[in-house]
Amino acid sequence: MQWETVIGLEVHVQLATRSKIFSGASTAFGAEPNTQACAVDLGLPGVLPVLNEQAVAMAVQFGLAVHADIAEVSVFDRKNYFYPDLPKGYQTSQMYHPIVGPGEVEITLEDASTKRIRIHHAHLEEDAGKSLHEDFHGMTGIDLNRAGTPLLEIVSEPDMRSAKEAAAYLKAIHSIVTYLGISDGNMAEGSMRCDVNVSVRPKGQEAFGTRAEIKNVNSFRFVERAIAFEVERQIELIEDGGSVVQETRLFDPDRDETRSMRTKEEANDYRYFPCPDLLPVVLDQAYLDHLRGQLPELPADKRERFQNELGLSAYDANVISASRDMAEFFEAVHSECGDAKQAANWVQGELSGALNRESLSIANSPISARQLGELISRVLDDTINGKAAKEVFQALWNGQGESADEVIDAKGLKQVTDTGAIEAMIDQVIADSPAQVAQYRDSEPEKRGKMIGYFVGQVMKASRGTANPQQVNGLLKEKLDALL
Repeated sequence: MQWETVIGLEVHVQLATRSKIFSGASTAFGAEPNTQACAVDLGLPGVLPVLNEQAVAMAVQFGLAVHADIAEVSVFDRKNYFYPDLPKGYQTSQMYHPIVGPGEVEITLEDASTKRIRIHHAHLEEDAGKSLHEDFHGMTGIDLNRAGTPLLEIVSEPDMRSAKEAAAYLKAIHSIVTYLGISDGNMAEGSMRCDVNVSVRPKGQEAFGTRAEIKNVNSFRFVERAIAFEVERQIELIEDGGSVVQETRLFDPDRDETRSMRTKEEANDYRYFPCPDLLPVVLDQAYLDHLRGQLPELPADKRERFQNELGLSAYDANVISASRDMAEFFEAVHSECGDAKQAANWVQGELSGALNRESLSIANSPISARQLGELISRVLDDTINGKAAKEVFQALWNGQGESADEVIDAKGLKQVTDTGAIEAMIDQVIADSPAQVAQYRDSEPEKRGKMIGYFVGQVMKASRGTANPQQVNGLLKEKLDALL
């Protein structure tokens, strides 16, 4: 039997407000445990929540960015359950009247094809605290710093059919929220995580299978691995005569498997009811228009502009536009050198490789966009060749010069393009290589193209890598063929 995978994601985005959603406590990451939880976050008797307007604005901006319906009136509800890191005994969320309604996100797949994934809704809620299991000798510690941090939970429709599509969707959401500046998207710090709902069904069947929810997956790679395992587990279970149980599971990246956590609760288990301490949120058209006017150029628009106006390939445009920092760095490089393709090649190639090796973000690049653009310009105007360019890049990376020109002059890397000088070097190499010349002369014509590489290497060595390779190749062929 052939099986079809059905996937939906609930993405939890920590909003980049300086204070919490219902209190003035700080949301800064990395503080000592329990130093950023105030009386409101702890739910102490007599306290009242006050809604953070910036969290509302950020939720609306996301909704506008994904072409979603924005609710004129949204309502906060209490989701009641007990957990050690939920001090109030309930979570304030939006169950029945979320602030963001149906929308859609376009994803780009590895073959450059696109697909639209529907968003069911997105709602505001407060985060819980964090349970700590390490270094407590069999006990659990509770850190409530995160309690009350504003979250935007983005719930997709079950429109994804593979792990690759799910990862592409998560990356698209990450791009949008970081472009908007409503979250730093740092998955390692918990700023963005997702619950993955996975089910399988026989191909051609309309009804959905029973789903399992994999909680709190915090990397693109883990999403793919968790789905791959879960799909295989469910298919094997059904084919062996069993049935999938609706449950919550956890992904163990060390064992590359999911394992059961608890049976899945239904909405009525949480006894939702409107929060009596918070008024409904009412938005007017003027407010929405104001926020719409503040939207930046979004990834899809930037990608389209890079292709249509700058002539980048769909692949290059997609990779570069995925990150706002990379896109802005690329545009600054292009502004300096004037060649979009070369700017894209260097940003995606040499620069990204160096950043990855040093575990640096492009925002912390030792080489500025101006320096890289100037370096590319010197390749384009034949001041230096490709090999010398990499040497200049490394010198700039190591802080050995303020500009490409300074490094080129200091290291004597300026390309030799004087025909007379190159011919003199070629003549010397030919004179010093009688055996290779004889071999070239006696070879079949179709083999001489590969053999010329030896002579090119010797000339480049003699010039200390500064001779123009194209000129060297052309002049060598002329002189060697004249000896036939």
